[in-house]
Amino acid sequence: QVQLVESGGGSVQPGGSLRLSCAVFGDTYSAYRVASNCMGWFRQVPGKEREGVASISGSGTPTYADSVKGRFTISTDSAKNTLYLRMTSLKPEDTAVYSCAASNVRFCVGITSSGMDYWGKGTLVTISS
Repeated sequence: QVQLVESGGGSVQPGGSLRLSCAVFGDTYSAYRVASNCMGWFRQVPGKEREGVASISGSGTPTYADSVKGRFTISTDSAKNTLYLRMTSLKPEDTAVYSCAASNVRFCVGITSSGMDYWGKGTLVTISS
């Protein structure tokens, strides 16, 4: 069983920064190593469809949604088996529940939720003055 646990959400003012973390846990028979396969961050606002924010392939190649390009950075730490999303210059429209996801394939195809096999429960990010 692979489990993804997000943390780091909260409430900040516009222009502020946050770093989201996604720790990956697995038992002996289902060990999942970050930086080996495609992982991603997604966000959802109530009443709207889930939006892909960023993905990173097992090769380390990142992909970003146009709405966050230049402001968000996705990365992994193999030693901590954790996926990160560094968010800067935050805007009110970035307010959403952010979820991390992991795939069993090495290379991402864009930022598509259909290709993901494991999901975290999400963490709320609120941008408000």
